[in-house]
Amino acid sequence: MTTELAHDPRPIFARALDQAGQQVAAVSPDELSNRTPCADYDVRALLGHVVAVLHKLARVGTGGDARDVPDVIDGIADGGWASAFTQARSEVERVWADDEKLDRMVELPWATLPGRVALDAYTHEFTVHSWDLAHATRRLAELDPDLAAQALEAFSKFAPPEARSEQGPFSPVVPVPDDVDVYARLAAYLGRRP
Repeated sequence: MTTELAHDPRPIFARALDQAGQQVAAVSPDELSNRTPCADYDVRALLGHVVAVLHKLARVGTGGDARDVPDVIDGIADGGWASAFTQARSEVERVWADDEKLDRMVELPWATLPGRVALDAYTHEFTVHSWDLAHATRRLAELDPDLAAQALEAFSKFAPPEARSEQGPFSPVVPVPDDVDVYARLAAYLGRRP
């Protein structure tokens, strides 16, 4: 087993969840209809998506099928998003506390991967969605640049620009000036317009 494969992704995953949780908790009811950089989601739908992703991770961690969980959870009261996120996060952390799960193969809707690789991928997804929420609610100054740098490096490996289209999960790269911050570079790399 290589050193890269043997790393424990849970500490950085927890950092990404800390950041996402702070963004979720900061959303006020009057921001729920704000547009986000995710074309299909306003803030309310994006909150429902990040909670759904946590439920999907708990499901695959117990051997279940992530496709049994909708991509967006709805029906949560406007003031209940932080609690829903916290409860779902607790379940994910409980399920993934077992070290053996890191090497077990999990089936995701888009790939079958070792658990540790799946947690890495979702670390980066939560990092991007933290930016999406921060952008939609004007809280960009509260983001951890190290998480964005790691996400940008990871996405550049598994989502190269030449493999993009308007129909795929990542749109073509959006050009940005060289002096923009790392979150703006990450967003632009994934086809968002920072």
